[in-house]
Amino acid sequence: MDQTIAMTAARHTFQPNGRPALIGSLPLTRHAEALDWIFTATPEIPLWPQLPVNPHEGMLNQFIEGFPGIIEEKDRTLFDTTGPGFEAAMLAFFEAFLDVSEKPDRLPDSLFAMGATRAAGLLALVATARGRAGLTAVKGQITGPFTLLTGITDANKKLGYYDPMVREIVVKGLAARAAWQAMLLGSLNLPVLLFIDEPALAGLGSSSFIGVANDDIRQDLVEVIVAIQGAGGLAGIHVCANTDWNLLLSLPIDILSFDAYGYFDRLITCRTQVLSFLDRGGILAWGLVPTGQAELIEKETTASLVARWQRNAEQLAGEDRKVRDILARTLITPSCGTGSLTPALAQRVLTLTHDASTSLRLQYGL
Repeated sequence: MDQTIAMTAARHTFQPNGRPALIGSLPLTRHAEALDWIFTATPEIPLWPQLPVNPHEGMLNQFIEGFPGIIEEKDRTLFDTTGPGFEAAMLAFFEAFLDVSEKPDRLPDSLFAMGATRAAGLLALVATARGRAGLTAVKGQITGPFTLLTGITDANKKLGYYDPMVREIVVKGLAARAAWQAMLLGSLNLPVLLFIDEPALAGLGSSSFIGVANDDIRQDLVEVIVAIQGAGGLAGIHVCANTDWNLLLSLPIDILSFDAYGYFDRLITCRTQVLSFLDRGGILAWGLVPTGQAELIEKETTASLVARWQRNAEQLAGEDRKVRDILARTLITPSCGTGSLTPALAQRVLTLTHDASTSLRLQYGL
């Protein structure tokens, strides 16, 4: 079977059924150790580990390799479209983008393929997972365009989002890089879940982002989403705080990943839209396990988290749906990555995620 056909088939047959998955970062220094943790906590849906202690694996710089005008300094990432050589680099970049858009099979040898230094966790997962029994899917992640563009500035503190050229470079670069990642993970002949990490979307409506239009955010995200899906992956969006849920639910995403521990009360205000999303085949990645405060991580137990999920799921299901049907369209995850936690707390988060998922699946026969 052609790889593209196999990947597309895998995408359409994936059923989450309450399985556990993780959100990116871990507070470790070695990818091999991180993968041991990952396969223990999420044996059916492993992800590739991001280790933010590595300067090449931060949210703002892991995916910018080869983007013209983006400059990495010791403590910050900047953009500069006035420097020598920018015009030539920009022209080469867009020529490469057009080339892989017309001939996606060239992605592995293009500038959109990540180098081994920044993609160490990704390459380690592919090598470890290849031929491994018991896998249901694999998960990847990429920084979203809004988060990246509002995280970088020029020397005068102007956000990259407000520079049209930088915005076009970043959006198209991330779209092509996401497609490359989906293709690489798809070589495992498993469904690929690829989350677009967009924590900055929590700032929508604030004074920090005056002049940001929802239609522009939608346009940028759709470009990345379509690239993932075109490469055979399921496209998810992860936001670990409150945001404009109606905006996200209006996107052609396959998975909505949200902080259910802290913000379910905000999402449920969009209950009709959430149910419509599920009805069209969408998946909810419930960030059930807290990651933000040590006291909450230490306080919660498997039983308390299972009870919390059931209360929330009953509220979402209402009188016309079964909670089991909600679980069938659910992934159980931490509320966010664990890269900023101590290893002990991170390991507890992973254990709670695994155990809460196991308990729910046993209870509902999934």
